Amino acid sequence: MPYTNVHRMARISPQKVRLVVDQIRGKSYADALTTLELSKLRAAVLVKNALVAAYNNADQAEANTRSLKVSEARVDAGPTIKRFQPKDRGRAHPILKRTSHITVSVDEA
Repeated sequence: MPYTNVHRMARISPQKVRLVVDQIRGKSYADALTTLELSKLRAAVLVKNALVAAYNNADQAEANTRSLKVSEARVDAGPTIKRFQPKDRGRAHPILKRTSHITVSVDEA
């Protein structure tokens, strides 16, 4: 049975988070945690928090935490916050602040 955690509305672009999520997909919990701790990317902190929360969900359900593996790791686009920047001659240029939904599942191998 997979133990899942979803971090919704993370204020970072899904494109940036997918670079990190692709590195941990399919790894064991310990290897994934080490990879995220050594990464310099800002998205690694958000993915690490979701991974640790999924691990805690498995621990609370009394699963065998020694054999946990990242079974699913995906990033979906959340709602986009729209802002406008004033430009010359009365024009306005849009600024799109993207958000992400980070889903991490761990399962016993």
